[in-house]
Amino acid sequence: MLITKGGKIYWKAGMDSHEDLIKEFKKKDTQLGDLKEPPHNTFARIEISPKKTYLDIRKSNWVFRLDENIKPEWWDLFKIQGEKRCWEEWKKWKNEIYQFNLKEAKNPINPIKIKHSKKASDKELKLLKQWDSVRDSVWDSVGNSVWYSVWDSVGYSVWDSVGNSIWDSVGNSVWYSVWYSVWYSVWDSVRDSVRDSVRDSIGYSVRDSVRDSVRAYYGSLFPNITKWEYIKHKKGVYPFQSAVDLWKLGLAPSYDGKIWRLHRMCNKAEIIWQGKIK
Repeated sequence: MLITKGGKIYWKAGMDSHEDLIKEFKKKDTQLGDLKEPPHNTFARIEISPKKTYLDIRKSNWVFRLDENIKPEWWDLFKIQGEKRCWEEWKKWKNEIYQFNLKEAKNPINPIKIKHSKKASDKELKLLKQWDSVRDSVWDSVGNSVWYSVWDSVGYSVWDSVGNSIWDSVGNSVWYSVWYSVWYSVWDSVRDSVRDSVRDSIGYSVRDSVRDSVRAYYGSLFPNITKWEYIKHKKGVYPFQSAVDLWKLGLAPSYDGKIWRLHRMCNKAEIIWQGKIK
């Protein structure tokens, strides 16, 4: 954030560059446009950042810092009042940014821990069919050259939508929490399950399809996002929910380019259904 000598504070959700903030707000406040050299400058750059992770929103986890090489001449007399005002704005920022499932982001659901029977139900096969149809829902609004494959659209859609909604650093923290909690265990199990069934040349397709289930689950943690990029869908409806529903049932779908498989994750990713989607 920026704080002026007069006590006004400026910040914008999703904007983490002081210079971008100056460009954004200098028309609203002449003090931000003052080009005086320090220590005579009329505003100061402030940073409040977490000690460890953005997922810990307790004030004790966050550190206040005057982000100036040379301290403004007016700062010492203003410091106590200024820092208090900055923390008040931090609370406003936090309330605006943390519009997601923080509890689950800290402890992501791992399908390996969910018990499931040895047979896939008609409902689960319907969910798999819906997940397959996501490929046909890609909105090619930015050109085919953007996508290396159909499944890349899932990752781009989720990542760009979250990035446009909240500060990238917070979104990254949620992503790494999900990724490191579930990806390696899930993928290792699925890979071992299909090792003898698929050739090395199509193993990447299987991996990517499993990874996109992880991406879909990650995106579901942001229910306040009503419009997802590059995908045609009804406003407020999460377009990748079918993958999330399978995930929460303890199932992980994989696709090798021709054959779909449903893996019961609780039993070493045992394949309980495989075939082509009709």
